[in-house]
Amino acid sequence: MAIEIHWIRDDQSLAEHCRDWHQLPFVAVDTEFMRVDTFYPKAGLIQIGDGQRAFLIDPLLIGNWQPLADLLEDSGVVKVLHACSEDLEVLLRLTGKLPQPLFDTQLAAGYLNLGFSMGYSRLVQEVLGIELPKGETRSDWLQRPLSETQVSYAAEDAVHLAELFTALRPRLSDDKYAWVLEDGAELVAALRREVEPESLYRDVKLAWKLAPQQLAVLRELCAWREREARNRDVPRNRILKEHSLWPMAKSQPNNLSALAKIDEMHPRTIRQDGEFLIQLIKRAGSLPAEQWPAPLPEPLPIEAAGVLKQLRAIGQAEGERLGITPELMLRKKALEALLKSGYPNGPYQLPDSLRGWRRERMGQALLDNLAGAGETR
Repeated sequence: MAIEIHWIRDDQSLAEHCRDWHQLPFVAVDTEFMRVDTFYPKAGLIQIGDGQRAFLIDPLLIGNWQPLADLLEDSGVVKVLHACSEDLEVLLRLTGKLPQPLFDTQLAAGYLNLGFSMGYSRLVQEVLGIELPKGETRSDWLQRPLSETQVSYAAEDAVHLAELFTALRPRLSDDKYAWVLEDGAELVAALRREVEPESLYRDVKLAWKLAPQQLAVLRELCAWREREARNRDVPRNRILKEHSLWPMAKSQPNNLSALAKIDEMHPRTIRQDGEFLIQLIKRAGSLPAEQWPAPLPEPLPIEAAGVLKQLRAIGQAEGERLGITPELMLRKKALEALLKSGYPNGPYQLPDSLRGWRRERMGQALLDNLAGAGETR
């Protein structure tokens, strides 16, 4: 059956359609974008599905995104997306707003125990019995005109995404539906929590091995790299390779020749920013001790693996009881944060990352398990 496609290529048309969409209980939202050599995604197409038709918005021709921003924030219209972390970045970049309430069909599949992290084509096949043609995701979405294959692919995505919501929603209990929306709200909140560039050093592999003075250098290198990537709109590794950060903070090269010997140091980086980096390292390395970061905690020891396994089992058992994919129950990072709060002898504190229904249903069981483990050690 041919899909009814409507193109939106000017501000007035977008505003008129957004007025109509405000009257609907839900809209499906998808994006096509390019991110080959940029920090930020470049939108090539925005697709909206209303349940019957596909609306294709050409972002290269739209100047006023306020009507779409208002729709995204309309709490009376559920926004349906799939595996949406990058789509959220595109929408935030274009409109300055993020969708709420947000229903992610990939999450919904997990709550129905259909599978974890299911790709869109596989979910459409599983739920709707439709085999989608091979994707056009790697094609050039900024080219004009778009090919017929691209247009067809984009329109099908919008229509089937709406059909997925219609099929999945009745299969979810009211509790599970609320949990899908809760997880969607958490995705949005995580993107709104803009990470401070000065805190990124904590995520560098083996950063815990560095002394506080070396951490001060690592902190400045990571912050500079992040800001430059944003300002120049290029990938972080184009500014400075990930694997170069730790050895630079450790050895603190003081000339270009020493800098060139750093792991994975690109000649372009030395040419463009070498002198600046030498000065940055010198300046950060000379900070007084009171301005050094605190030492980072060591990773959990190997002996903690058994305790983590016991904690994961609590989530798996609850997942089986509720008919939810086990991977959705307790995130590894949350369990590690819980364990680090008091290992090895306690007392333990539930981490902020364990929120909402997971905290309510499993928080006390986790603490009880740790208290029991402490008694048997």
